[in-house]
Amino acid sequence: MFSTRLFSTHSQKQWSVLSANTVAFAGNFAVWTLFSILGIQIKQDLGLTDTQFGVLIATPILTGSLSRLPLGILTDIFGGRRVFTILMLCIVPAIYSINLATAYWHYLVIGLFVGLAGGSFAVGIAYTSAWFDKDRQGTAMGIFGAGNAGAAITNLAAPLLIVAYGWESVPTIYAVSMLVIIILFWIFTFEDPAHSDKSVARKRLCLKTQLAPLSEIRVWRFGLYYYFVFGGFVALALWLPKYYIGQFDVDLKTASFLTLLFTLPSGLIRALGGWFSDKYGARTINWWVFWICLVCLFFLSYPPTTMIIHGIEEDIAVGIELGMWPFTILVFIVGMAMGFGKASVYKIINDYYPTQMGSVGGMVGVLGGLGGFTLPIMFGVVSDFTGVRSSCFMLLYAVLAACMILMYYAIKHEEQKQSTKNISNEQAAITN
Repeated sequence: MFSTRLFSTHSQKQWSVLSANTVAFAGNFAVWTLFSILGIQIKQDLGLTDTQFGVLIATPILTGSLSRLPLGILTDIFGGRRVFTILMLCIVPAIYSINLATAYWHYLVIGLFVGLAGGSFAVGIAYTSAWFDKDRQGTAMGIFGAGNAGAAITNLAAPLLIVAYGWESVPTIYAVSMLVIIILFWIFTFEDPAHSDKSVARKRLCLKTQLAPLSEIRVWRFGLYYYFVFGGFVALALWLPKYYIGQFDVDLKTASFLTLLFTLPSGLIRALGGWFSDKYGARTINWWVFWICLVCLFFLSYPPTTMIIHGIEEDIAVGIELGMWPFTILVFIVGMAMGFGKASVYKIINDYYPTQMGSVGGMVGVLGGLGGFTLPIMFGVVSDFTGVRSSCFMLLYAVLAACMILMYYAIKHEEQKQSTKNISNEQAAITN
């Protein structure tokens, strides 16, 4: 085989797999967010309401989230190379069939299948971790996670293709591009070492073993962390253009560019977050991520306010409001922190469940993806209820506060447990 001759050492195979895996994930992430661009034209053509439009763009996010657990389990059992390839082959006809849709329900059904592209994360993260030693897994998974930048690819490429060739050309171009990615992925990847011996792999990775950790509260706590760092990232990526237009009265082009300052760095910085997690510890990085986001979200949550100071001779009005560029800087910092957090959460998972990354990582991915689906809906609900535009950041602040409280008490519990264990060991040593 060509790839076997070209990459003969284990190290060469590791980096070949990681590179191909990352490119494939970026392509799948670009497909996963495709309806956010195409949906604008579909809305105009079919005369959809805003609610129908919201359901349309959310459908792929939903299925991409729910598919992560079963895809992660399949990856643990059968190996990432095969599962990833079959997944992408299933997505190609779904992408192309967008051109064949003529009714609203057609697009919804197609969106369900296109959304499977979002499940590629669970496959790729387990496949990546299987190739690297524990001291480098955080870095490797961080590099792979940088494929989140695929959302920025769609934000940049899809509008240009629509202007140049019309929106109907985009699904065809994306389908052909995915076929090219599949071919390159198969050429430059290999069966991971854990699945080289099929009989041993299947015996070790039985379904019951993979599902066992899902009964542990720790897994759901990790899921809440990811709900914030990943779900919050996806939700803000969808919500910020509307926020910029309403709050700062800019046009759609400017709003999209400013949103790109949030999405692109947050995706790319994930690789550095993985390296920091390896070097300084994933929990330490996660804790700092939460504190940085807490400070930034406090200022982002504060609504434009006018205070009246009753002076000696007259009242003095003092306005408190974030300008567009201070707001953008704070959002940029939150995005960077979330990029670090997305890497550190999965490094924590790998520290606790190194042989069950598919099931545990898949479940955590489900919860994070559901954040991207539910948070934008809740943003709209709290905005309508309070009449305050910055209420979306207040909601994120509340989610983050829950994460930090749970993490604090979890650390305290583990410290007490370790202290009790040390005392018992010392008493046993004295007795012996």
